[in-house]
Amino acid sequence: MPVLKNARHEAFAQALAKGMTATDAYSAAGYKGDRTAASRLSTNVNVSQRVNEIKSRVAEKAEWTAADRLSALKSIFDREAEKDARVAISAIAEANKMQGSYAPTKRELSGPGGGAIPIDLTNATDDELAALKAIFGPLAGGAGDDDASDPSGGSEESSGA
Repeated sequence: MPVLKNARHEAFAQALAKGMTATDAYSAAGYKGDRTAASRLSTNVNVSQRVNEIKSRVAEKAEWTAADRLSALKSIFDREAEKDARVAISAIAEANKMQGSYAPTKRELSGPGGGAIPIDLTNATDDELAALKAIFGPLAGGAGDDDASDPSGGSEESSGA
């Protein structure tokens, strides 16, 4: 489908294809903001076909298959194998990563023995402590949490729970 004859319809279709809402695309195309009219124009057959065409062209250009990438890496290897071994080896390494030849890297996200990660705040400044409190304060709990005292003065055992 060629470019739409109405320039504002074309601008509207392009804005929709970029991901704008119909109302925002309508304003971007130079129309006065009207949600109803924007919705109606977005359902126009020519506009919706143009949006689909623009999206499909973008998808075709963006699509680069794994085979394409491997082919490019192989051509780099072939071209550089005699000239620069480091580049050739890098191309092989990248191709191996793409093919999953390397074992996944293990990351330790716990402290010694699988416990909590120790954090020493003894030398933290007041500003650093205030920043930490701003970040973690909401997570520290409040009334009704397990570690909060019971405002009624009773305990769970005596409440009949």
